Amino acid sequence: MTRHPFGQLALFTTILVPLALLEPNRFSSAVPLANDPDGFEMISWGSILGEMNAFTKIDEAGRLQTYELSGQPPMLGAVPVDSLRFTTFEKKFGRVTVRYTGHTTHAKILSYLESRYGPLDRTPGQIAAGSVKVYAWHGLYTEVTLRFEGGLERGIVFFESRTLPEKLTDETSITAF
Repeated sequence: MTRHPFGQLALFTTILVPLALLEPNRFSSAVPLANDPDGFEMISWGSILGEMNAFTKIDEAGRLQTYELSGQPPMLGAVPVDSLRFTTFEKKFGRVTVRYTGHTTHAKILSYLESRYGPLDRTPGQIAAGSVKVYAWHGLYTEVTLRFEGGLERGIVFFESRTLPEKLTDETSITAF
């Protein structure tokens, strides 16, 4: 059976091109992360949180452990949030998950993230319309992803090590509220 050279081109244009055109809309805005902190709030990726008095273990699921700050209300910068959780994989710090509610809180968190990690690309057409907004900053060591569901007024922010993500995503869902 001979292959027609246009058969591959037809496959490419009918399947792969539309997928490629959809992919940029996955993120409302994705920009390089300015001043990659290689961690979160002065805590380096790979740190052993169990050895620090500032953290209390709240969950353990096999190789994953989840911590919260001891005796402190959850805050992202100066913004109060619903929860602030620190996840380790085999005791090595690799992710922070922040959950929050409300449009006002969302605006403050977005402003905080832009001031810390760089402004978003607000060129017309770069920010997708719809009830779910996703913003991302990508650095060499750190990735920050914010997802906000406008209709439900709830948001989630992930600060993740880029050296441990495959290990963390194997065992947890990145879109779970």
